[in-house]
Amino acid sequence: MCELRVMAILMCPPDHFGIEYEINPWMNVAVEVNHERAVEQWGAVERLYNQLGETIELASPVAGLPDMVFTANAAVLWRRRAVLSRFHHAERAGEERHWRAVLEGLGFDVREVSAELSFEGAGDALFVGDHLFQAWGYRTDAAVHEEVATMLDVESTSLELVDPRFYHLDTCFCPLDDRTALIAPDAFSPESVELARARVPRLIEVPAEVAAGFACNAMPLAGRVISSSASEAMRGPLREAGFDVVSLPVDEFMKSGGGVRCLSLPLELGLP
Repeated sequence: MCELRVMAILMCPPDHFGIEYEINPWMNVAVEVNHERAVEQWGAVERLYNQLGETIELASPVAGLPDMVFTANAAVLWRRRAVLSRFHHAERAGEERHWRAVLEGLGFDVREVSAELSFEGAGDALFVGDHLFQAWGYRTDAAVHEEVATMLDVESTSLELVDPRFYHLDTCFCPLDDRTALIAPDAFSPESVELARARVPRLIEVPAEVAAGFACNAMPLAGRVISSSASEAMRGPLREAGFDVVSLPVDEFMKSGGGVRCLSLPLELGLP
């Protein structure tokens, strides 16, 4: 089994994290984030990565940009190239220049999609091996997929999201190695599920109610699948596939529609 190769993980401390607007079904400005608990949960993810030997790169949080903590939305990365996000909602557009500066500082060749199109980075673009899966339906435009694939010089498959709870691909699809992925079929159109089945040798299906606990929003590292507490429900199927489950509470971030993977951007996928 060949795992996804991770050289470092980009994270951003939750200094300014909170629910200041509503741009997905999970967000409710009337719901308060427990800041102390959010810091504790974020720190538990960071500590685990450190314990597993991963290098952590930290982006500086910016006041007024509460969702910068979700570094996975910064860009999609491939062999030192980065296609920067162009956020669908104005509330997050202010992040773009900061992510460009961070990624350029890390040595990435940063590219941008057409100004009239929306694209939300690794939230909607994930690799299984060297094949890119891109989602459309809520945050990313289908028309941008060809641009992204061309800039990264990869083959790409487009998948349609049909359940607003799963507004990003990384909420319902998770590559585990170059031939295995988690998928919540109910999040996709039937045609898209068939496309994924045709391309991924081993798909592990996740019930919608489990995926709604952000079980698919996971990071595979060192033979482990690191995810939310809901991932306990997938311990059996994942163990059969050769993976251990590490479940961490991330309920403060789930209030804003994010989980473990949202908090983590692997900085090197595939071969150099």
